[in-house]
Amino acid sequence: MRANSSFTLFKFEYKRRGRVYDIRFLESGEKKQYLADSRWHIGKSIPAKPDFQHPAFYLSSTNMQPLPACFQLPYNPNMINIAAIQMVSSDTVTDNLELAHRLIAEAVSKQAKFVTLPENFPLMGKEDSDRLAIVESFGTGPIQSFLSEQSKKHHIWLLGGTIPLQSDKPDKVFATSLLYNPQGECIAHYNKIHLFDVLVDEDKGESYKESDTFEPGSEIVVVQTDIGNIGLSVCYDLRFAELYRKMHKDDVQIITAPSAFTATTGEAHWETLLRTRAVENLCYVIASNQGGIHVNQRETWGHSMIIDPWGTILAELKKGPGVAVAAIDLEKQSKLRKMFPTLTHRKLDYRLND
Repeated sequence: MRANSSFTLFKFEYKRRGRVYDIRFLESGEKKQYLADSRWHIGKSIPAKPDFQHPAFYLSSTNMQPLPACFQLPYNPNMINIAAIQMVSSDTVTDNLELAHRLIAEAVSKQAKFVTLPENFPLMGKEDSDRLAIVESFGTGPIQSFLSEQSKKHHIWLLGGTIPLQSDKPDKVFATSLLYNPQGECIAHYNKIHLFDVLVDEDKGESYKESDTFEPGSEIVVVQTDIGNIGLSVCYDLRFAELYRKMHKDDVQIITAPSAFTATTGEAHWETLLRTRAVENLCYVIASNQGGIHVNQRETWGHSMIIDPWGTILAELKKGPGVAVAAIDLEKQSKLRKMFPTLTHRKLDYRLND
């Protein structure tokens, strides 16, 4: 199969000792890029076929998924797969961690190198105050250990949605988003700044007051990584455009927004907010959401999305637990920012509590 570029995509079966191997690689001159299941180790179990012995050789069994359509496009070494996990978290931490474990593995099987979990992924109880019972100190605790183990096991970047971390007030916690590198180290954390204190529906009596349980954060966080500069935010933050503008001081490229958006506000505003933040910042936006009915009968909107800097929805999962996967291309983003330089055309500045 020939791609629309100087690279040629090869895909064939090879039989050895009664086993069928599915071998895939891209080649252009002396440069080779092999595509296969990352669970196989480099240089191991290579069929004895001299033409294809190579230090970067990968192979896999034929139970793999068919070659994704994206590989039929021009080969681009700058593209990486990212995944937004959607959950319907319960009031039992062990069940939620088991579900997260399965969904992370699913994302990895789809070659995701950066995986995000939704807000409140370890617990969606009957009351916000239920989270006080599972609060952890930064750097220690079973939920943080789980995130560290998963990132290290799968050698991925992993965003741990939000978990309740101890604040300086005994009756309140931070809603903290934690970023782990492929070595299992937490290299950054962000405490949710904007708290959801709103009356959503007066007739139905649907209201929320996160400030009763949560302490707001105060620091904007952008992390430089080898997959791009990642700006951390959470749910209600999406309604405050100035937060994301300030991220450009650190050249933000990817925005994360783990959420538990309500069905009411989600239907009205979720997609609009996500695509707007992507377009106005010329950023990729990764938004893992809760998506279903929880034990307190609260319904969350779902529709977890990955959106490109032009506002195009690259992947979406409407309801229920699952994984949305898409490829991002930072080189394409850089070219777009040069062609459409709105970030440098700004004339007005607004300073809110600088």
